[in-house]
Amino acid sequence: MNIASLAPLAVVLPILGAALTFLLIRHSRAQRAVSIGLLSLTLALECLLLASAWNSGTAAVTIGGWLPPWGIVMVVDQFSSLMLVVSSAVSLAVLVYATGQGMADGDEDAPVSIFHPTYLILVAGVSNAFLSGDLFNLYVGFEILLTASYVLMTLGGTGPRIRAGVTYVVVSVVSSVLFLIAIAMVYGATGTVNMADLALKLGDLDQGTKTLLHVMLLVAFGIKAAVFPLSFWLPDSYPTAPAPVTAVFAGLLTKVGVYAMVRTETLLFPGDTLNTPLMVVALLTMVVGILGALAQSDIKRLLSFTLVSHIGYMVFGLAMSSVAGLAAAVFYVAHHITIQTSLFLVTGLIERRGGSSSVDRLGGLAKLSPLLALLFFIPGMNLAGIPPFSGFLGKVGLLQAGIELGTPLAYALVIGGVLTSLLTLLAIARVWNRAFWRKPEDAEHPDPVLLAGPSGRAAGPGAKLNMVTLLPRTMVGSTLGLVVLGVALTVFAGPLFGLSDQAARDMLDRAPYIQSVLGGNTAVPATVTGGGR
Repeated sequence: MNIASLAPLAVVLPILGAALTFLLIRHSRAQRAVSIGLLSLTLALECLLLASAWNSGTAAVTIGGWLPPWGIVMVVDQFSSLMLVVSSAVSLAVLVYATGQGMADGDEDAPVSIFHPTYLILVAGVSNAFLSGDLFNLYVGFEILLTASYVLMTLGGTGPRIRAGVTYVVVSVVSSVLFLIAIAMVYGATGTVNMADLALKLGDLDQGTKTLLHVMLLVAFGIKAAVFPLSFWLPDSYPTAPAPVTAVFAGLLTKVGVYAMVRTETLLFPGDTLNTPLMVVALLTMVVGILGALAQSDIKRLLSFTLVSHIGYMVFGLAMSSVAGLAAAVFYVAHHITIQTSLFLVTGLIERRGGSSSVDRLGGLAKLSPLLALLFFIPGMNLAGIPPFSGFLGKVGLLQAGIELGTPLAYALVIGGVLTSLLTLLAIARVWNRAFWRKPEDAEHPDPVLLAGPSGRAAGPGAKLNMVTLLPRTMVGSTLGLVVLGVALTVFAGPLFGLSDQAARDMLDRAPYIQSVLGGNTAVPATVTGGGR
């Protein structure tokens, strides 16, 4: 049996899990077991899909027997299958973390019973977007994950979460409307929304029409990916959500936008038409984002700005339109999903142990909780690009590709990339020095939890143990697992770079994708197969 034919199960299993957990809404233990079990099964399936794509190349699956370009098609290639595996691994770690948080305290910040079905619907939407072989089904994937994200962002119903949720919903709806209008215009101009079919038919349009469609799709995806200047909404939206929700949003949602940008640029609009604007956007995203991070005292907001900043590295790799650049971007996407999510999970632990995520109120965490210090230090150094971590390897790949390109703008981006990496290190070092290294009493506004010491028992008569200082093993274990996965990306960087390189070659060639969908005998124009890229 062809393993790729099981690709629809990557979407069906989470939806099935959502239905079952909704039926078990009054049985929390069974609900947790079902959600974790089915997501683990989904991850195992996606590992098989990745192995199949690695060994056998790109494969397409038609849904319901309707042949393309009329029917729905799912495409499994190296890039989509890698994104599936990384996203599901991260989602599973966050789900375990959230479950541990819910079991530990059951307060308003912990996932309520509706969390599990909503979370699995989010995972199904992400998987559908990665596998989609036509623009409208990609839109459906976006809407599934966005609808679930609206619910997750406002869990608890607090004022700040509702306000942030309103901003997030408005921005998401605007981007979705732009995307839907672009799809309608694409269909009106070509008579199809199948991406393989579009790859052949868009070349027949006049340049003005093609550029208009290109720009509209990029703007819609750019809002979702949070590239500058379309990233204004993210730092105010993400930090207000519960810690596990913020973590999964930071790791996955913007990367779905980046994934859509990569598909658009490599499959539908090959060439260098908008490479210069994309490079300018990449540079501004890197620099403006990291400057915003340096101005923050709250760790969640700081990480939200670094999230925006490092999207610029991925856009840089895409804009170079070279195998080396795109391969480094693919590697960096996988790295960043893992590292950024683990840092937000650690921040949730910091908030729980120290009573706050503001560095003005924190201090002495390295002494109070050495394990927590280690869990922050490793992904923090990885994000900053310190050797030999995967962040360093991905950035070196991007910088080498920029130097090989050799244009003045590419050199400017190389300098901007180095500067952004150094400023990221500065931002992480500031958090480390203030939250972990200094004494609690030296904090500007020390939290009583920290002044209480390792026991969590404040001085004075009638003092009680503050339960917020306790770190549940499930939460720590899932965070540790994700940190270990980040280290594994470094250990296995060679095979991962090999996979990324092959994924980049196939995407820039486009023939494997087009022929897997439309048939092996499909004539692919010479400008499609290579193009000197």
